Amino acid sequence: MSQSASKMSPRAQARYNAMAAAARRQRRLQAMLPWLVIIGMFAIWEIGCIVFNVPVFILPAPHDIYAAAVRWWYPLLQDSLVTLYSTMMGFGLAIVAGLLLGIAIGSSTLVYKGLYPLLIAFNSIPKVAVVPVLIIWFGIGVWPAVITAFLISFFPIVVNVATGIATVEPELKDVLRALGARPRDIILKVGLPRAMPYFFASLKIAVTVAFVGAIIAESVAPNAGIGRLMMVASSRFDVPLVFAGLLTTGMMGIVLYWIAEVIERRTTGWATRSTDQNLAAGG
Repeated sequence: MSQSASKMSPRAQARYNAMAAAARRQRRLQAMLPWLVIIGMFAIWEIGCIVFNVPVFILPAPHDIYAAAVRWWYPLLQDSLVTLYSTMMGFGLAIVAGLLLGIAIGSSTLVYKGLYPLLIAFNSIPKVAVVPVLIIWFGIGVWPAVITAFLISFFPIVVNVATGIATVEPELKDVLRALGARPRDIILKVGLPRAMPYFFASLKIAVTVAFVGAIIAESVAPNAGIGRLMMVASSRFDVPLVFAGLLTTGMMGIVLYWIAEVIERRTTGWATRSTDQNLAAGG
């Protein structure tokens, strides 16, 4: 208990202790809630498949998926690592290119006017239509998956970084210029810190959709990866193995999302502190 709390009146101290206990309970509930939801979803799934006698080739029960994952654990592990490697390569390239282009677009009206329509048009193209062209250029292998992951995760990063830099108030820019700041100083010392919450929000979106891009390429050009594994399993009507691949991809996405969230809290905690306080207070 803090020193200020020890000097409170008994009534105020009791209220303080009650609020602290309620905050601790809420934090525990927040930590447990995702696991409770996941366990509840799988329980409903299992019970529904048993009660309605759903055939395995239509919707396998969780215990069938678990049995398939245990049986084919080694191919599943190998292909998961290939997909993870392709995704992280494409995602890393998207971070670098997205940051650089987002800074350029957010800090220059001319660059914004010139490139933004082209980016929107390119993002509107279905990435599955680009994969055959990438296969012609790079052949069957890891590079079509890497480039597809890059293309599908690149746009959210560019847009959010550009938005964060462009939302710096004109009055603040005028004050900084009056104090002798150069345009580069304004971008580095004000624009980029302002864009960091936007940047990490885009990372949590991009890291999940990057898996989509990699698996699309692996499905079209089957060489290795979860996409190839699921295509082979579906051709044999091994639906439990298909779902095992889907759940493995989902788990990898959750882990990468959690890593991005941890980094975000350590680097931009100032941007989310008020939200966390409101949640802790039940507001």
